[in-house]
Amino acid sequence: MHSELPAAPGTRMPDHRLAISERGSFAFATCSCGWYAPARRSRDLARREGNDHLVASGVDPD
Repeated sequence: MHSELPAAPGTRMPDHRLAISERGSFAFATCSCGWYAPARRSRDLARREGNDHLVASGVDPD
Protein backbone atom coordinates (compact mmCIF):
# COMPACT_ATOMS: atom_id res chain seq x y z
CA MET A 1 0.00 0.00 0.00
CA HIS A 2 1.32 3.44 -0.93
CA SER A 3 1.81 5.87 1.91
CA GLU A 4 2.13 9.63 1.61
CA LEU A 5 3.44 10.09 5.13
CA PRO A 6 6.63 12.15 5.45
CA ALA A 7 9.84 10.18 4.95
CA ALA A 8 11.76 12.00 7.68
CA PRO A 9 10.78 13.58 11.00
CA GLY A 10 10.13 17.29 10.75
CA THR A 11 8.92 17.20 7.15
CA ARG A 12 5.52 18.54 6.24
CA MET A 13 2.45 16.29 5.90
CA PRO A 14 0.95 16.10 2.40
CA ASP A 15 -1.84 18.43 1.41
CA HIS A 16 -5.37 17.16 1.84
CA ARG A 17 -6.68 15.76 -1.43
CA LEU A 18 -10.17 14.32 -1.29
CA ALA A 19 -11.38 11.51 -3.53
CA ILE A 20 -14.85 10.00 -3.79
CA SER A 21 -14.78 6.37 -4.92
CA GLU A 22 -17.54 3.94 -5.75
CA ARG A 23 -17.77 0.20 -5.29
CA GLY A 24 -21.03 -1.23 -6.52
CA SER A 25 -23.85 0.77 -4.99
CA PHE A 26 -21.62 2.28 -2.30
CA ALA A 27 -19.59 5.52 -2.30
CA PHE A 28 -16.90 6.52 0.15
CA ALA A 29 -14.61 9.47 0.70
CA THR A 30 -10.87 9.16 1.25
CA CYS A 31 -8.19 11.78 1.83
CA SER A 32 -4.48 11.75 1.04
CA CYS A 33 -3.79 12.28 4.77
CA GLY A 34 -5.11 8.79 5.54
CA TRP A 35 -8.59 9.77 6.69
CA TYR A 36 -11.53 7.83 5.25
CA ALA A 37 -15.27 7.68 5.75
CA PRO A 38 -17.39 4.54 5.91
CA ALA A 39 -19.09 3.39 2.72
CA ARG A 40 -22.45 5.06 2.11
CA ARG A 41 -25.27 4.36 -0.31
CA SER A 42 -25.76 8.10 -0.64
CA ARG A 43 -23.08 9.67 -2.84
CA ASP A 44 -24.15 13.09 -1.58
CA LEU A 45 -23.55 12.02 2.03
CA ALA A 46 -20.08 10.68 1.13
CA ARG A 47 -19.23 14.04 -0.49
CA ARG A 48 -20.54 15.99 2.52
CA GLU A 49 -18.50 13.87 4.95
CA GLY A 50 -15.41 14.46 2.82
CA ASN A 51 -16.04 18.20 2.73
CA ASP A 52 -16.61 18.20 6.51
CA HIS A 53 -13.18 16.55 6.92
CA LEU A 54 -11.55 19.22 4.76
CA VAL A 55 -13.20 22.04 6.76
CA ALA A 56 -12.16 20.40 10.06
CA SER A 57 -8.60 20.23 8.70
CA GLY A 58 -8.60 23.94 7.85
CA VAL A 59 -8.88 23.46 4.09
CA ASP A 60 -11.37 25.36 1.91
CA PRO A 61 -13.28 22.56 0.06
CA ASP A 62 -13.96 24.76 -2.99
